[in-house]
Amino acid sequence: MTTIVNNPPPSDNSGGSLGLIVGIVILLVLLYLGYVYGLPALRGVQSEGIQINVPENINVDVNQQ
Repeated sequence: MTTIVNNPPPSDNSGGSLGLIVGIVILLVLLYLGYVYGLPALRGVQSEGIQINVPENINVDVNQQ
């Protein structure tokens, strides 16, 4: 009985590492955006925030007598 081995034709893998690099860059960008926008949003939900009272009228008269 004979064994037949079908070897696949050689493939061009020149762009394989480029896809990996692009994937890593996209992943890093998504992690950065999640850190910048996601974490403050989650922290804002937990606390009520800072309340600052601003007066309606402020006297800015620089001519003092």
